[in-house]
Amino acid sequence: MSETQTEVRSRHAEWRADADGDAPLAEDVFDDTYREKEGPKPPMQIVWRNVILMSLLHVGAAYGFFVIPSATAMTLAWSLLCFFLSALGVTAGAHRLWSHRSYKASLPLRIFLAIANSMAFQNDIFEWARDHRVHHKYSETDADPHNASRGFFFAHIGWLLVRKHPDVIEKGQKLEFSDLKEDKVVMFQRKYYKPSVLLMCFCMPMMVPWCLWGESLWVGYFVPGLLRYALVLNATWLVNSAAHMWGNRPYDKNINPRENKFVTFSAIGEGFHNYHHTFPYDYATSEFGCKLNLTTCFIDLMCFLGLAKECKTVSREAIVARVQRTGDGSHRSG
Repeated sequence: MSETQTEVRSRHAEWRADADGDAPLAEDVFDDTYREKEGPKPPMQIVWRNVILMSLLHVGAAYGFFVIPSATAMTLAWSLLCFFLSALGVTAGAHRLWSHRSYKASLPLRIFLAIANSMAFQNDIFEWARDHRVHHKYSETDADPHNASRGFFFAHIGWLLVRKHPDVIEKGQKLEFSDLKEDKVVMFQRKYYKPSVLLMCFCMPMMVPWCLWGESLWVGYFVPGLLRYALVLNATWLVNSAAHMWGNRPYDKNINPRENKFVTFSAIGEGFHNYHHTFPYDYATSEFGCKLNLTTCFIDLMCFLGLAKECKTVSREAIVARVQRTGDGSHRSG
């Protein structure tokens, strides 16, 4: 085992022993007993179907940029709304609610977030949450689905273009997912995922402008459809790639995840990544509340409306103690 891996495992063992307010979920705690297998790595198997589909999507999205001047102001506003809604399906839904259980949501809110998640088209909630729990449990190892130590391209999109490392599959089968299986909204979306994606990710973004204000189907398909979809995908992927490589580490200098303002902006609040990997159970993924964090604003609004409750947070004392013990010295209070 390399010195870097030893340091990371030691750091996570220390974190597990912390008394930092609410106890983290078992699925959130790094498994310091895991050891990567010695010897040559298994051969990389390219999934050519995914390569072709992703290539076509990004070619279509690039064309969508040239179509923007032909779109009406209403269509551009609609595209932004679709971006925000689909992003919420990932950030407030698959990530903070279902992966980390950092707050509780009422049935109407869970249904809304499941619909928004289908609009995002990033695998169904169950699969997304499963992979994300494996990512936290085995971060930056062979068992991490988008292991950033394999480079920017792999962490960003490459992991979706190849077969999963055997350790990802093996470890993913051993984690606890009973909460997801018992959630009828999650399992309903999983059962009808393909038709829900066809309707929410492609048909609705295209048809609403055509039906309500006479936009052409061509513009509707390429701007609020393909271009918006590709932008949401890449904004999410930047959390796995850029936010694991560039930025400061005010809470824990021994791990790769960073605080990255560009990712925070593009992924509506998910770029406070050093904080998130240090305190994964905090519903805000940041100590700064709604600052640059539209997802936290949304969850707070849902709490105000009585649709969400029991948001998990980290005490100020625990944050300060952690900053002083393991931070890189770059922490600012606001």
